[in-house]
Amino acid sequence: MINITKIAIATVIGLSLLSSSAMADSAKGQKLYIKKMKETCGKTGAVFAAAHSQMDWEVAKDEGKLTEMMISECPAGADLINSDKFQSKFKSHIYDFAYDFANDSGNVPSC
Repeated sequence: MINITKIAIATVIGLSLLSSSAMADSAKGQKLYIKKMKETCGKTGAVFAAAHSQMDWEVAKDEGKLTEMMISECPAGADLINSDKFQSKFKSHIYDFAYDFANDSGNVPSC
């Protein structure tokens, strides 16, 4: 009985760690923007995110046009934004960053 309990607890802890790392994060998106996009785009994160409202960012994501919206805000970064690594690893975090700091959110990023 004790072994089953230990296995169950270990499984729950393991799954909780995996699920938290798979979720997008606006703070991570802000760091990624600063590191990967700020210099290329020539804009601060505040200007990039505030170019659209939260609804605009959400609709673009839902309709599969998020990449195009990001490229329209950062044409110089089109190669980066279209790269497989960006699409698989960074896009969801950048989206969360842009959504959380959109022009109607009332939040202002520190980048």
